[in-house]
Amino acid sequence: MKLCYIAGKFRGENHWEIHQNVIKAEMAIPKLLEMGYAPICPHKLTENLQGLFPDQTYLEICLEILKRCDSILMLSNWKDSVGSCEELRKAKEWNKEILFEDSRDLYERTDNPPPFDYKFCMKG
Repeated sequence: MKLCYIAGKFRGENHWEIHQNVIKAEMAIPKLLEMGYAPICPHKLTENLQGLFPDQTYLEICLEILKRCDSILMLSNWKDSVGSCEELRKAKEWNKEILFEDSRDLYERTDNPPPFDYKFCMKG
């Protein structure tokens, strides 16, 4: 079974927004299981730890987890996240299988995703 890392926006202006982003990530878990993947949801790892360590520490942890996964799922809100943009960049660098959530909440597999202009990623 392949490990699939779930990437998408985590941060929000308040705890409620963060919680909504965590729920969105959790909702991908059943679909990935149906597709034969073992989902890894880093949103759950850091959900209640904000402020304990610098943001860079969390990104480093997430990248270490991603390095050990076979694939990555980019949730539909990934472009709103500096961290997710970096995760996609690293996934491409490490030749991971890349899946994208589309508007129908289905996942499109691609071994060769189209080039992405990172300037459209949220700056933060």
